[in-house]
Amino acid sequence: MRRSRAFIPTTKEVPSDATLPSHQFLIRGGFINQQGAGLYNYLPLGKIVLEKIRSIVKDELDKAGCNEVQLSFVTPMSLWERSGRSDAMGKEMLRIKDRHENEFVLSPTNEEAMVELVKNRVTSYKDLPLNLYQINTKFRDEARPRYGLLRGREFLMKDGYSFHATKEDMVREFDLMEETYKKIFTRLGLDFRVVQADSGAIGGTGSKEFHVLADSGEDTLVVCESCDYGANIETIFESEEEIDALNEKSYEELQSQNIEEKCSCGGKLSFKKGIEVGHIFQLGDRYSSKLEAHFNDENGRAKPFEMATFGIGVSRLIASVIEQNHDENGCIWTKSTAPYLVNIMVSNIKDEAQTELGEELYTKLQDAKVEVIFDDRKERFGFKMKDAELIGFPYTVIIGKELANGLVQIYNRKEKTKVSVPVGEIYEKIMELI
Repeated sequence: MRRSRAFIPTTKEVPSDATLPSHQFLIRGGFINQQGAGLYNYLPLGKIVLEKIRSIVKDELDKAGCNEVQLSFVTPMSLWERSGRSDAMGKEMLRIKDRHENEFVLSPTNEEAMVELVKNRVTSYKDLPLNLYQINTKFRDEARPRYGLLRGREFLMKDGYSFHATKEDMVREFDLMEETYKKIFTRLGLDFRVVQADSGAIGGTGSKEFHVLADSGEDTLVVCESCDYGANIETIFESEEEIDALNEKSYEELQSQNIEEKCSCGGKLSFKKGIEVGHIFQLGDRYSSKLEAHFNDENGRAKPFEMATFGIGVSRLIASVIEQNHDENGCIWTKSTAPYLVNIMVSNIKDEAQTELGEELYTKLQDAKVEVIFDDRKERFGFKMKDAELIGFPYTVIIGKELANGLVQIYNRKEKTKVSVPVGEIYEKIMELI
């Protein structure tokens, strides 16, 4: 992509309601813009990042044997009434009526709809287990939408649902999805923890959350420094006053807080802040029983499906990456999430030698299928450099005055370092870095 042809409306102005770095930098960097309270449009850069995250999620799920589907965003209210969740979801579930006065909801999640899809289509234990998922739009009418993509009303979510003949097999799939989610978040380059969690309105007998560790996280976690134990404080403190007192503390304050209970492994427990990006639940037959979704077991007896459900906040992950990876100048994308890995910047577009080298390198990297953008704008070097830092390209090749000495520079956004490289070695050096 040539920067002169790209729609990337960067700005110096910080939105008045943007308090978190991800909210500020995603808007200032031209990734998203606000359509309304809790509603955001994805501009070209934001769409690229969204699709890269979606692709990694899909790839790992498909490898694990899951089947992708796509359900209607609008679902009949009758499904929610039959499951008993029409009241439990409260005002967060947006209800609508069509011209015939039929009631529907904009889906906040899809347990009911997925059970209805499988019901009477999977009738024998021989057809189980089955894991179906979608990556689709959801809507929750948040009372106080804030923090940009971290707490919006409309968002992109991966929701998956598995169906089993036995509880033991459901637990096996639950464990498989935990490992699959770990692979997803590792590929995204995130520092995360898996913690015991409260099942909330989804229900079930057990659940785990996946949290990206960040100072700005809304959840407070207790984690062991010696093993993989972790828990959301909601599951270990009974008093709402205790929980509220801990969410009000900063990340640094929490880390210095002493915890009396040691982990069962003997390791030290500590507090951390986390952003929830995934949640998996063991549902049992909660939904299949209420919606009369049955299969015939090996003895020909009708039984309700044992179920589990698995969610990932795909659009929320965009903001989570930046909450964990940024500085005072802007975004610092991980290699797997960056909109472009390499930014070629010609310092003086009127200098024929600089422009010619930029064009040559741009073509060569494109031919090698490298995600590259060529900043060919007739702007000042300082302006273009600030843009590059704000957007957060992992590597910027600076073709400037040093070209007279046969050298160009590579700027590493994460490490904030510049190295001079001979012109004849620049392509190989870039390929080595990426």
